[in-house]
Amino acid sequence: MQVRVGQVIEETLAEGPGARFALWAQGCSLRCPGCCNPHLFEAAGGAGVEVAALLARLAGVRARVQGVTLVGGEPFEQAEALAAFARGARGLGLSVLVFSGHTLEELRGEAAPAGSAALLAETDLLIDGRYLAAQPERERRWAGSRNQRFHFLTGRHRPGIEIIGAGEAARTVEIRLGPDGSVHASGWPERWRLG
Repeated sequence: MQVRVGQVIEETLAEGPGARFALWAQGCSLRCPGCCNPHLFEAAGGAGVEVAALLARLAGVRARVQGVTLVGGEPFEQAEALAAFARGARGLGLSVLVFSGHTLEELRGEAAPAGSAALLAETDLLIDGRYLAAQPERERRWAGSRNQRFHFLTGRHRPGIEIIGAGEAARTVEIRLGPDGSVHASGWPERWRLG
């Protein structure tokens, strides 16, 4: 079974609580205006990677991370394969955070993408809802817009971890320079801050 992958960062502090293995799923039919990842919209982009290969890569960094984050693109457009990956991650004792432009109600409804129930069953924390550029989030970590909701689906994480406390940085942004001179930003790289 393969996942169409746009990018993987083996260890990041910008994509959820603690150090995390982050996987950007390639493909998104929702295409929210103002999305910071429009290069992930096309389902044919990225690369097909076997779930077993992703789990082997994850096992190699297991000692350095507390969880896995699935972002996109839209992870639920590859829910069956990502459920298998998330199941393996949880088998390694890791938490699973999933970002989705779909609401939890949509993911539990009759028109939900195939495999949604399986991926939800392996998800500890779901951040849901379409990105609304006119409603930027300034009080909670990780969410892009105020309409997005945090669903603590297991007891692995507690409500309140997303709240930005007094004196704390509002956002974590990581910049990586590739050997080919490419620049990659993760976290919430607001365009005005990056110039």
